[in-house]
Amino acid sequence: MEGMSDPLDLLDLDSLLTDDEKAIRAAARQVCADAVDPYVMQWYEQGDLPAARELAREFGKVGLLGMHLEGYGCAGLGSVDYGLACLELEASDSGIRSLVSVQGSLAMFAIWRFGSEDHKQEWLPRMAAGEAIGCFGLTEPDHGSDPASMRARARRDGEDWVINGSKTWITNGSIADVAVVWANAGEEHGGIRGFVVPTRTRGFTAHKIHHKMSLRASVTSELTFEDLRLPADAVLPDVRGLKGPLACLSEARYGIVWGSLGAARSSLDAARRYSKERVQFDRPIGGFQLTQAKLAAMATELQLGQLLALHLGRRKDTVGLRPEQVSVGKYNNVTKALEICRTARTILGANGVSGEWPVMRHANNLESVLTYEGTVEMHTLVIGQALTGESAFR
Repeated sequence: MEGMSDPLDLLDLDSLLTDDEKAIRAAARQVCADAVDPYVMQWYEQGDLPAARELAREFGKVGLLGMHLEGYGCAGLGSVDYGLACLELEASDSGIRSLVSVQGSLAMFAIWRFGSEDHKQEWLPRMAAGEAIGCFGLTEPDHGSDPASMRARARRDGEDWVINGSKTWITNGSIADVAVVWANAGEEHGGIRGFVVPTRTRGFTAHKIHHKMSLRASVTSELTFEDLRLPADAVLPDVRGLKGPLACLSEARYGIVWGSLGAARSSLDAARRYSKERVQFDRPIGGFQLTQAKLAAMATELQLGQLLALHLGRRKDTVGLRPEQVSVGKYNNVTKALEICRTARTILGANGVSGEWPVMRHANNLESVLTYEGTVEMHTLVIGQALTGESAFR
């Protein structure tokens, strides 16, 4: 179509982006094309991300780690910049976006927002450069959606803190140099507190989780703390209670609003290209009405999701986002992205389950994205509470 350089940009949404934002997107796309795309299927089949440290350094070179944070070696870019980068990363693989998201929006953000100046100086420059990797310990084996009931405990012993407990489904856990760990310190010490934990500390162990059917190109671990002794200044000084981890989760969820669209775009593009090449009944299947109906529905949902993400990004940088607004973004975009991947798979037929095409890998990954950083049910209830004023969580 004349004047339409990208067939998936039916609404010319690129015209809403600045030249600088397009340049950030192009940089993220290029590093993924060079360092991720040629190898990601191999990593996925292997069920590991052996190049995680090398990737972190490559991402650090182009400023993708903690890119929306100010100072300490961080790029200090806008929320739309960060969102566009998440989209490109997840177009390669959700596990790759998770590496960057956990590093920047969870571990680095927690230190940047709530840490002491010593914490920031010690960790943030190295993390921004990809020389140090971080993880975020909140979810426990028996407490996922209800973090207030966590069993990890922190107690004072003289001037020190001593932590016992465990965390699970922790991205980057077994390769991390530093962990932000949340534990219940008791009401007398502020309830739930965050701690900056160098992973070489005695009493800290991390074990890789195997046999995943989703997010396979990612390092996922279980953390265990056995009389983990920390100095008094290991605690994050500027936050007490659940508002600390929830603020970090809002940052990560915002990245998912954009990132999930990357998986959807990759799958839609694969289906569109396949429909032009696959011939049945003496014509490309893209010429049949049912195939075009699927493509039209997928493309429309993708563009609507992009509009929603862009709106939330602009508001985040101006007036900020309320929790229910982030929930609307994650709820809508992840569910619609998963639907797009599943529909794209039907266009590819049996070829859709082959690793030669990215569609089934994206669909499998999004099954995890659907439930981490808040399940679809939890976001539904956040939205419901905003609509009715009634909490349905308990």
